[in-house]
Amino acid sequence: MQTEVRLARPGRFDTLANSLPDPSEGEARIRIRRIGICGTDIHAFHGRQPFFDYPRILGHELAAEIVALNGPSELNAGDLVTVEPYLNDPTSPSSQKGKTNSCESLRVLGVHLDGGMRPEINIPISKLHRAASASVDQLALVEMLCIGCHAVNRSQSNEADNALILGAGPIGLSTLAFLQTRTKNIAVADLDEGRLQFCREAFSVDHTISVTPGKKMEPSLRDAFGGRLPDVIFDATGNRGSMLSTFEMSAHGGRVVFIGLFQGIVEFDDPNFHKKELTLMASRNAVSAEFKEVIQAMESGQINTDSWITHRLHLDEVPGRFQAIISAPTLRKAVIHLDD
Repeated sequence: MQTEVRLARPGRFDTLANSLPDPSEGEARIRIRRIGICGTDIHAFHGRQPFFDYPRILGHELAAEIVALNGPSELNAGDLVTVEPYLNDPTSPSSQKGKTNSCESLRVLGVHLDGGMRPEINIPISKLHRAASASVDQLALVEMLCIGCHAVNRSQSNEADNALILGAGPIGLSTLAFLQTRTKNIAVADLDEGRLQFCREAFSVDHTISVTPGKKMEPSLRDAFGGRLPDVIFDATGNRGSMLSTFEMSAHGGRVVFIGLFQGIVEFDDPNFHKKELTLMASRNAVSAEFKEVIQAMESGQINTDSWITHRLHLDEVPGRFQAIISAPTLRKAVIHLDD
């Protein structure tokens, strides 16, 4: 038997004892070492996560150790791994096209299926990505970084682009980390001056914009980009107002990438959309190759996440401390420990 932490309803965790069956053919049993707390978990806690049912065991940003394997694999018991938490149907049309992240019947751990807030889980071997030298803290951040990596790959950004990131939370930072490998012409906008200071100090971002509700950003953007507007905009806020503003702020021929999401309808002025010949795209999850890309970037030192984690708690503290952790003014990234 193992003790699992479950989100029983919005704002309320409970614990339960449960037994874990042996892994089926093609599965591995893994011991969870770290869990990253992400926006999905926070939205679910507040009752605002789409495609979500209660009760649910949260946790999809996972660092783990392999306990046992039931099937052939290059992996071994004892390997440290991160989990690709998107369980797709390999026979679906989208999966056949390589778009496993948007499979028609996709199930995500911690959202559609019970996730990792428990000592051990069984997971398909194909969804495990081994690390050569990355720490368990780093591995707990891989899935989050993959979200940014995928958004940048979707955007096809290049060195000629002026780029704007709206929102400097964990997903905005993940996007920034990979965007800096494509272009140096980047501005980051956020309501929180502390987040912007972190972008300046940790990422050497030259152009940060403190957002004032109701005040247009266009003058600040033109100052940052030599009189021009951004060629590509990444919205990592999941805020309706922010998302709608991207159509006005984008350059002619620009691209808009929605990473965050909200429960509602996005409406925009069609004549303006056509006049600018904008490209609007959603960015959802990531694909397997991007997990390898992120791990390689971390292990090579291309991406340094040493200063990202600001808060820690143990699994058994989640029911009592989760609300305070996610409400902390200094929160950048929190991780849950399942070891000492």
